[in-house]
Amino acid sequence: MAEKATKNKSVKTESAVPAGRPQKSTNPDRYRLRKRYREEIVPSLMKERGYKNINEVPKLVKIVLNMRLGDIKDNSKSIQLAQAELDAIAGQHSVLVKAKKSVSNFKLREGQSIAIKVTLRGESAYEFLDRLISIALPRVRDFRGISGKSFDGRGNYALGIKDQTIFPEISYELIEKIRGFDVDMVTTAKTDEEAKLLLTKLGMPFKN
Repeated sequence: MAEKATKNKSVKTESAVPAGRPQKSTNPDRYRLRKRYREEIVPSLMKERGYKNINEVPKLVKIVLNMRLGDIKDNSKSIQLAQAELDAIAGQHSVLVKAKKSVSNFKLREGQSIAIKVTLRGESAYEFLDRLISIALPRVRDFRGISGKSFDGRGNYALGIKDQTIFPEISYELIEKIRGFDVDMVTTAKTDEEAKLLLTKLGMPFKN
């Protein structure tokens, strides 16, 4: 009886998580963007920009997803739900970011959870970018493209997502609240111009 009760309790806990556990995609087209980068985009950039070595061609290094906890940083249950959602969106487990020191003006204590972060590299970064471009962004209401001015001067790009439910991994009926998060794309491009050309060829729908 004790074993049965434990099993039931475990099932109940898992079903309470709106997004479920992060799972590897079984879609055969999962790596199509990385393949297109190697087979089409690299040769195209070498021709257009006059790169003599394939290693000169800018590439996507990593994508960092960062969700600030804000008003739920003192609510452990809400933090768990938010983390489960980001895990489902990213396809891998995230980590909690802790405050390094106390700041009384912001009611912040040292060691308090202030954000959730996950870093995607390699195939995982390209797979996420593909889902972002082809599935998530088109689900934004009245979507007309993203700003082409959010580069940092060093070839990296930042995008703010206002609603996590644009990702099909998240069920609107099961979420606690609408949450936003930041998407930071780090490239090897030396200039913003190079980075924008790279991301444009990867499919980023810039409007300016």
